Amino acid sequence: MSTIIFTAWGYEVSLLELVAAITSFIGVWLGTTGKRITWPWWALSSALYMVFFYRVDLFASAGLQIVFILAAIWGWRDWAPTGAVPGILNNRSRVFWALGTVVLVAVLTPVLSRMGAAATWSDAFLLIGSLVAQILMVYEKTESWILWLVVDAAGTIEYAYLGYWFTAVLYALFTLIAILGWKRWYDTRSN
Repeated sequence: MSTIIFTAWGYEVSLLELVAAITSFIGVWLGTTGKRITWPWWALSSALYMVFFYRVDLFASAGLQIVFILAAIWGWRDWAPTGAVPGILNNRSRVFWALGTVVLVAVLTPVLSRMGAAATWSDAFLLIGSLVAQILMVYEKTESWILWLVVDAAGTIEYAYLGYWFTAVLYALFTLIAILGWKRWYDTRSN
């Protein structure tokens, strides 16, 4: 799957990256609707992106895909067949998740640096922020989309900076989709 399909912005897009991007886009879009079918798409796209990120030395992003696959199994199991019933976190839980995210990013950044990762603090944030957002999504919390918005914006910047333009554009689209997901889930949330 390392066959080059086309060149975008001077960047060669492989078949692997293209298929990963398409399946990921479908999974994220379905997530905004709260449909349970989102989870198999997340699992497939995560498996593909795990290989892609590992090949380009983004170790935290590659490892994150394993978490996404496990979360997809968890989400498939725990969401009702009719889909998500969005709810909101209380203020205490919001503080807990926010502080936990900051602390874990601070711990992971030097580890990635010692591993010789292509990116350190930004990849640490993408890993931890995505992990937290994914857990909140499995728990059907509207705040997951707020965190996805921030994570996807950071991913857009990181991948553009590293020259992975196709994936950067995908993450820019994810940023816009996160706004839509936030609105849809907020409008249908349970109290």
